Amino acid sequence: MENNTGEDSHSPIRDGIEKKATDVRYIEASPPEHLSRLIHSFWELKTESTLEEDFHLHAVPDACVNILFNELEPEVAGVTALRTTFEVLDLGRNFHYVGIQFLPGVWQGNRAEIFDSYVGEPYKGSLPLIEFNKKLVSLKFQEKQPVMAQLVEQLLEQKCVVPNETTRRILQNLDAIHDVRDMAAIVELSPRQLQRTLKRTTNFTPHDLLKVLRLQQSFKQHYLDFYSDQAHYIHSFRKITGYTPEKYRKKFDV
Repeated sequence: MENNTGEDSHSPIRDGIEKKATDVRYIEASPPEHLSRLIHSFWELKTESTLEEDFHLHAVPDACVNILFNELEPEVAGVTALRTTFEVLDLGRNFHYVGIQFLPGVWQGNRAEIFDSYVGEPYKGSLPLIEFNKKLVSLKFQEKQPVMAQLVEQLLEQKCVVPNETTRRILQNLDAIHDVRDMAAIVELSPRQLQRTLKRTTNFTPHDLLKVLRLQQSFKQHYLDFYSDQAHYIHSFRKITGYTPEKYRKKFDV
């Protein structure tokens, strides 16, 4: 039943950056091959100059977990993730962040440390985030990537991140999944086993995970590939992003 569409079948859209925000730059880079089952990308978000007004990032759920580093305040770092609805983050007029975006189901660290809102306080958890951020701040983005890869390798040794075969197979076969029963069949589990497995490894129910993944895919394929009709699509899109599809695409650079 597998389509085997490849490791990169889950390619989340970037969070909403308004089209008028011409002095805000976002770039991302692929991880080294040996970490490709753990990481979707390394990324950087920064201002090119001081903005005239506060910038608001419209964060959209993608089932990923990120480690975030504030390059202007090296002690500020954190682990972030959204559930099933958007969050608007006020980043101010001058900012510089870099981060690591992990594929769904990979993060197995302390869930109590995960933020679903703005990260503005010094990191106080047990991970070596401040230590690594102090190495990052003086480097260009390309030079930061090997350092972030070193952190991931350390987290892998500590089993804070692990490859997740269940979510990998789901992501590779999204086009063949129309409901939770299809999802369970793809990974060769009963629906009840799938429920337990996903809750333990992703903190999502199968239904909520499918809802988020469908939304992400709808940015790249025709919505009728994933929704029964246009009304269902618009309702789900607005509930997750806060906008209708038309208004979202008019406002944000996607």
